[in-house]
Amino acid sequence: METVWEKIKLIFSDKTLRNRVLFVLGSLVLFRLLAAIPIPGVDSAKLQTFIANNQFVGVLNMFSGGGLSTLSIIMLGVGPYITSSIIMQLLTIMSPRLKAMYQEDGEIGRKKFTQFSRMLTIPLALVQGLALLVLLKKQGIMTDSSIFGIATNLSVVVAGSMLIMWIGELISEFGIGNGVSLIIFAGIVARIPKEVSQFFFTFNIANLPTYILFLAVGLLIVAGVVVVTEAERPVPVTYAKQVRGDHVSGGTQTYLPIRINQAGVIPIIFALSILLFPQLIGTALAGVTNGTLLAISRGLLWFVANTWLYSLFYFIFVFLFTYFYTAVTFDPEQVSTNLQKNGAFVPGIRPGPATRDYISKILNRTTTMGAVFLGLIAVLPLVIRSITGISSISIGGTALLIVVSVVLDLIKKTEAQLSMREY
Repeated sequence: METVWEKIKLIFSDKTLRNRVLFVLGSLVLFRLLAAIPIPGVDSAKLQTFIANNQFVGVLNMFSGGGLSTLSIIMLGVGPYITSSIIMQLLTIMSPRLKAMYQEDGEIGRKKFTQFSRMLTIPLALVQGLALLVLLKKQGIMTDSSIFGIATNLSVVVAGSMLIMWIGELISEFGIGNGVSLIIFAGIVARIPKEVSQFFFTFNIANLPTYILFLAVGLLIVAGVVVVTEAERPVPVTYAKQVRGDHVSGGTQTYLPIRINQAGVIPIIFALSILLFPQLIGTALAGVTNGTLLAISRGLLWFVANTWLYSLFYFIFVFLFTYFYTAVTFDPEQVSTNLQKNGAFVPGIRPGPATRDYISKILNRTTTMGAVFLGLIAVLPLVIRSITGISSISIGGTALLIVVSVVLDLIKKTEAQLSMREY
């Protein structure tokens, strides 16, 4: 505990670090204030009943940082921005120009790539906001169902989504950690007091074995996420000796860390964003009179209600997105080229293509392990929900996974800032 307190003292004794931490805290306070400002014409009683009985809206509420529970001006949260980021990164596979912009053009290329993601967020926010408002109108939650009222609310929630995206990017730039992840984290943590109070009010000694099971699963998820996030496969690297006159440089040995889970919590967020669409579309089409559209609606809602089929697709999406995001963020070709340019090599492996193939082989093995683990952790709460019949556990499991990953990432980045201060 002394070490923790010493680090906290170091953070607040350094002006730069203190300003970064205070900026994050101030931004999150502003975010929570915005989440408490509702859009006009909302029936609060019907809204709370609807959210309590709808798992899909509960997950959306998590992505909005709790803004959907009050139908606030930021009810869409960072969902449209996450979706646009997914689309842009998928396009890097099909477009060599976008891939070069993201991976090879340095900071300027990444800024352009991010700008395209922001521009794509606007139409996605319009589509998602309109679909959600129409859904709420059909449930009788919106008291003002006129076209002018819907258009006004749509403008407000799209502007709110862009505002919260901007706040997230400011946190990433001027604070510590990933701004989008911290906003989701803050929304999840803000629900803890309410969830704890509800637990004590509804506590039933007859359900004690179920509570113990949930606690055990929660501890298992926390321990597993910590172990897999911290685990890495070191690849030994040696720098060749260079003699310049009387000066000898190089000859040192180090290692290239390849993490078991390079992608972090991003695959879970990506998979959930994709799986939100079937129920959103199915629910929106539920009231139509067209036979074809009604059949599509029933099929989509059946898919969502089938826990085992839904869990299978959830696992597959998490697995594939883990591979995809790792391929986007870690390029063995680029790593092997950089090692060769700096006079470094892997002992026993020829520089160039042989090093690239060796690193790719290790990366594939570690990514497979990380992808399987993430997929199992993601679907485990759904399986337990299917067995016990308690619907809230699926949301709690995903939230727990995100919270643990974000906290670990925040700790690492804070320690990195402390290390930079020492040097």
